[in-house]
Amino acid sequence: MSEQNTNQKARTVTSVDHGTLDLKALTLYAILLAAGFVLNMTVSKFFSGLTGGILSPEFIIAAFCLEILILKPNIGQAAIIGLLAGVVIQITASVKGPDLIAEPVAAVVMALLVKAVGNNGAKGALPLVGTFVVTCISGLIYAVIFACLVQRNPALIGVMAPVVAATGVCNAVIVAALFIPVKKALKLND
Repeated sequence: MSEQNTNQKARTVTSVDHGTLDLKALTLYAILLAAGFVLNMTVSKFFSGLTGGILSPEFIIAAFCLEILILKPNIGQAAIIGLLAGVVIQITASVKGPDLIAEPVAAVVMALLVKAVGNNGAKGALPLVGTFVVTCISGLIYAVIFACLVQRNPALIGVMAPVVAATGVCNAVIVAALFIPVKKALKLND
């Protein structure tokens, strides 16, 4: 009987779970969200003033895009990430409310894009293209709510669209530039 026990080895299963928001993931998000907030208050305001409001990176959206790209949360978790971003944006928002709708929707879209792309050839372009698309979705939701419900002037959507697109480009470049260095710093591999 003891011979039988010595031949048995403990079995271990190793897996990478990209669907949980553990302490490491929450810490990363808190750091990214705080950095996004500070950068919105400083760098984004500077660029907005310098360009007459045409170019204004939205670092909080960039932060949640980066978080979702790196940690690959499930859809519900992505919605919570977006909602938290929307709440933080409310601190400095001139118009309260639209971000509470726009950011959760945008975060869910990013999570769906990450899930859809998976490990295929488009994966390398996802930080750039996905962030641009998600920022534009967020910005257009904001624009529709602001123009139609707050200002009651749908023509404002056309005025806001170029700013949304420029913000999308800025965010896409930021996330694409940070994606690999942040993954390496966290020692994450796909």
